[in-house]
Amino acid sequence: MFSFQQKLFDSDTEVRNLNITDPICTEDYKRPSTELIYGIDDKPPWYLCILLAFQHYILAFGGIIAIPLILAEPLCVKHDNTVKSQLMCTIFFVSGICTILQTTIGTRLPILQGGTFSLITPTLAILSLPQWKCPNSEVPILNGTGNFSINNTESWQSRMREIQGAIIVASCFQLFLGFSGLIGLLLRFIGPLSITPTITLIGLSLFGEAGKKCGTHWGIAVITVALIIIFSQYMRHVEVPLISYRRGKWKISKYPVFKLFPVLLGMCLSWLICFILTHFNVFPKSPAGYGFSARTDINIDAINNSPWFHIPYPGQWGWPTVSLSSVLGMTSGILSSTVESIGDYYTCAKLSGAPNPPTHALNRGIGMEGIGCILAGIWGTGNGTTSYSQNIAALGITKVGSRLVMQTAGILLIILGLFGKLGAIFITIPEPVIGGMFMVMFGMIAAVGISNLQYVDLNSSRNLFVLGFSLFSGLVIPTWLAGNPGVISTGIKELDQTITVLLTTEMFVGGFLGCLLDNTIPGSNEESGTSAWHKQMHAGKTNDSVTQSCYDLPFVTKYLRRLSWTRYIPFLPTFQTVRN
Repeated sequence: MFSFQQKLFDSDTEVRNLNITDPICTEDYKRPSTELIYGIDDKPPWYLCILLAFQHYILAFGGIIAIPLILAEPLCVKHDNTVKSQLMCTIFFVSGICTILQTTIGTRLPILQGGTFSLITPTLAILSLPQWKCPNSEVPILNGTGNFSINNTESWQSRMREIQGAIIVASCFQLFLGFSGLIGLLLRFIGPLSITPTITLIGLSLFGEAGKKCGTHWGIAVITVALIIIFSQYMRHVEVPLISYRRGKWKISKYPVFKLFPVLLGMCLSWLICFILTHFNVFPKSPAGYGFSARTDINIDAINNSPWFHIPYPGQWGWPTVSLSSVLGMTSGILSSTVESIGDYYTCAKLSGAPNPPTHALNRGIGMEGIGCILAGIWGTGNGTTSYSQNIAALGITKVGSRLVMQTAGILLIILGLFGKLGAIFITIPEPVIGGMFMVMFGMIAAVGISNLQYVDLNSSRNLFVLGFSLFSGLVIPTWLAGNPGVISTGIKELDQTITVLLTTEMFVGGFLGCLLDNTIPGSNEESGTSAWHKQMHAGKTNDSVTQSCYDLPFVTKYLRRLSWTRYIPFLPTFQTVRN
């Protein structure tokens, strides 16, 4: 479930900082609900809903478009702009559907759903198998119009179908964890020393993708990185006067624009610089020249050739295929996504003025994420869906925790996902600009993983051993296997592929060893940080005026309460009465 968008803001520390420093967030963090303009059950005016929903769309924009851009090369569609625009439209469309499902039937918290980086690593491991490597013929061909094109439809769709099948089957495990209520049991064995290597290795394992794109023009990549750093770190307290609506009145308020949109602003300015330099032919026109990839007119044909409307539909790339190795590899990413989502639910509840989510809401939320990933696999996004934490953190800034706003954002994602030319516009972003964005994003993922060590006693030799060994093994074993293909030979082809995918997935190797050692090497919960980690996850005050009813299912809860047997179903609102 993890993504850069999800953890751009550390759930407790960053939100507390926002509330202290921002003029619109002057009250102490322990009283989030008293400052809410709109609480979880409130319904802002329709025009305000649309504006706030569009803001959430912008916040999720960078993380969502990054997924197809990363997968383009291993799917062998690096030069097929039409396919990339279709993938972008599809992932926006499915993200909208999953957002509506999560906010209406799942946890019912205002959480936006989008693509997850947790599934990127196992996806790359699967596509690196010999049978899925791109053929040598996957090179750009200059067509009669002067644009690049390639005809390898069956080649890339067969790869997509393999990923689709793996995601669908692996997501059934997440669905089972949620709706069966087993997620609570699973969390007992997972602590900071399991989470840290898992998440950290997601970021570290993607350094090659970032370096490859930055290397097409390091000057533009550095400009992109510098702009994002300036906006997100040096100018985060600079506020821009904007017209806002608060407490029934329109007025001019100062808004922390640079804190909210550093990645978007940095990318757009670098994109503009590339456009200007392209207009004056500063970059070479020859594909062989250094800096050619920084031109903005390379993929202009994607806009011309894309339809105005593209309606994604289930099975648009064909029937998914399933193999054991791919499913097991993808399951490691699903498990990581599941664990991280729990923390997001508690954080969102605090900032939206709701009580801490009860057991049935947690179970239903994880189960609904499983359904969302299955839908993503059926539609063919090449990825799954998960909660986005920086959209949650934005609730602390805007003081709008309305569920209706997020549902409107889901509708907006669906509508914008239907416009093919809108997705094609994003294809024209130059590669070094994307590379600069990746450097910041992947670095942040690794840093967020390391931040879980704040709960661990780092003076303990036991903890240092578990951490060091799991991290180092997560880098060494997959790297060695990638350089020595075919070294695993048991005589059973399916078993060879399964072992290869698992051992070339950095997050699985590091996370598995971290979890195994942390639960088998003697040590107290205080020493390993498990007690403090779980305590922080469940901490926080809530609005006493908002009851647990905000987690009830719409329309049917009053009927469920009349049926005694529903008290034993882990994902129904009536389950809470038994647990308490």
